[in-house]
Amino acid sequence: MEPKRLRKSALDRKICGVCGGIAEYFNIDPTIVRLLFVVFGFTSTGVIAYIIAAIIMPEN
Repeated sequence: MEPKRLRKSALDRKICGVCGGIAEYFNIDPTIVRLLFVVFGFTSTGVIAYIIAAIIMPEN
C-alpha cells in the first residue's frame, strides 16, 4: 500500500488546488478547508501560507 501524500488536487480545484488537496489528505469536505483559508486569509500569515503551499505542493 502506498503511503498517503499531500498533493494539490487535480479534480477539486478553484485556484491552485491547495485546499482540495488538503481536504483529500484529511478526508474532509473541501468547503471547510476553503472557509478556514478565507478566515486566515484576512491575516498576512494566511496569504503567505497559501502562496507557499501553492509553490511547494506537487501536482496530483
